[in-house]
Amino acid sequence: MPATAAKKPAAKKLPAVPESKLKFGKKQITKRVAETKRRLKRAAVVALRKKENLVRAEKYQNEYIKADQREIKLRRLAKSRNQFYVPAEAKLAFVIRIRGINKVAPKVRKVLQLFRLRQINNGVFIKLNKATINMLRIAEPYITWGYPNLKSVRELIYKRGYVKHSRQRVPITDNFVIERKLRKAHNIQCVEDLVHEIFTVGPNFKYASNFLWPFKLNTPTGGWRKKANHYVNGGDFGNREDKINRLLRKMV
Repeated sequence: MPATAAKKPAAKKLPAVPESKLKFGKKQITKRVAETKRRLKRAAVVALRKKENLVRAEKYQNEYIKADQREIKLRRLAKSRNQFYVPAEAKLAFVIRIRGINKVAPKVRKVLQLFRLRQINNGVFIKLNKATINMLRIAEPYITWGYPNLKSVRELIYKRGYVKHSRQRVPITDNFVIERKLRKAHNIQCVEDLVHEIFTVGPNFKYASNFLWPFKLNTPTGGWRKKANHYVNGGDFGNREDKINRLLRKMV
């Protein structure tokens, strides 16, 4: 009987799915897992920030209430002793440009430029000191200014607040717009932090104020009275102290 022929080795089978497709699928799965992890991490950070921001807002609110109560107590004490109570000098001013560019002196133009008031009805927060008060006097015929209260500061930032980001005017749509720029360097991470820093003229006021784009306001309801006259003479320009708040209600 003839010897059986040696068996041929079986040919190697090709994989059912091409290797390139397997690699692509594996890459997609890895990408999806990384995206899910990133989303979960982001959600955790958002939840943590919400809690932190709520705690900060409550702390600031208690601070404002205590400050108001202290003022009332001092007024009553002075009245009971037949004395006058003189409140502390204002540290914060809100300045609005009310006149245009015609016949503006070079020095006045420079002051308006330093205040970032380049258009009519633009407004900015200013820290009051000897230098800024002298600058306000130089540009007085072109501006009106006064001492805003907490409600005015809040309304301006919440309703008309825009910030500088990459040299662009960006609206304050959420707290992360503020956090990504000011949290690390200045510990300002939400709108209430920004309001507190501006209203109390805190140590980081300069950075907070410069971070805000100059406010673009409407012409007041009913129009201006007479721009060429001082406020005390029935006009519009100059210092109107706490009466600026009534004007801001018409302009925001």
